[in-house]
Amino acid sequence: MPPKVKITKEDIIQTALTLVREGGEASLNARSIAAALNCSTQPVFSNFATMEELQKATVAAAYDCYVGFLVREVENGAYPKYKAFGRGYIRFAKEERALFKLLFMRDRGGEDLSPTPDFEASVDMIVAANGVTREQATRIHLEMWACTHGIATMIATSFFEPEWELISEMLSDVYKGLRARHALEEGKA
Repeated sequence: MPPKVKITKEDIIQTALTLVREGGEASLNARSIAAALNCSTQPVFSNFATMEELQKATVAAAYDCYVGFLVREVENGAYPKYKAFGRGYIRFAKEERALFKLLFMRDRGGEDLSPTPDFEASVDMIVAANGVTREQATRIHLEMWACTHGIATMIATSFFEPEWELISEMLSDVYKGLRARHALEEGKA
């Protein structure tokens, strides 16, 4: 008799990501994962104590995928790092619509909303590039992120599909406006 194939946590997480990509967050359940892996639900629950644990692992894997988009945009070297982060966020929304929705367009009530490493890195970049306080940089980033998220959401929902040149100009216009406003406020103090 051939040996049983061992289904690993990684197999389950990758299958979960594929299912989310194909059918959205609603497709993330033990039966659909088991069917995709051609097994019973037993391996799913042998590797994850609960569906909540599996969902958290899937979200973490989607976040890793998102960070990969940020890294690739930065490594491309075509834009300053902060702008590359914004472009990576938008590119993730365009190329991984379902994963973008899973990460950034779901109800976050009850979750830990502490700043993520990419948020902190963005604030650090603004401080370094502009000589503003951390508080000002956080405010600039929140406003910039609201704009970037709006563009990304419109793309992820197929509401608006601007060309990359327009996206680049929009990001630059908002960033320059925020920098100018904070420089003026600083001068008034």
